[in-house]
Amino acid sequence: MSNAEQAPAPPPQPRNPLHGVTLEAMVTALADFYGWDGLGERIPVRCFNVDPSVGSSLRFLRKTPWAREKVEGLYLFMQREIRRSGGR
Repeated sequence: MSNAEQAPAPPPQPRNPLHGVTLEAMVTALADFYGWDGLGERIPVRCFNVDPSVGSSLRFLRKTPWAREKVEGLYLFMQREIRRSGGR
């Protein structure tokens, strides 16, 4: 494929707080912040409540758009809470 045939680069997304954040990074950050029990209480899905792991969660979330949206929403909420408390 020549340079002329390559697809254009996606436009930058400076206003998208999820831009550049992988699903793995979100799940890991949420599990670190809330713990698996807290994460399972906030988003009651089996992958967070029964023998939870990042790997099993990623497999489920990649196939389940509604659950991924909940994870993204909780991740944004967590980021706001961290900013409000002034710590990271």
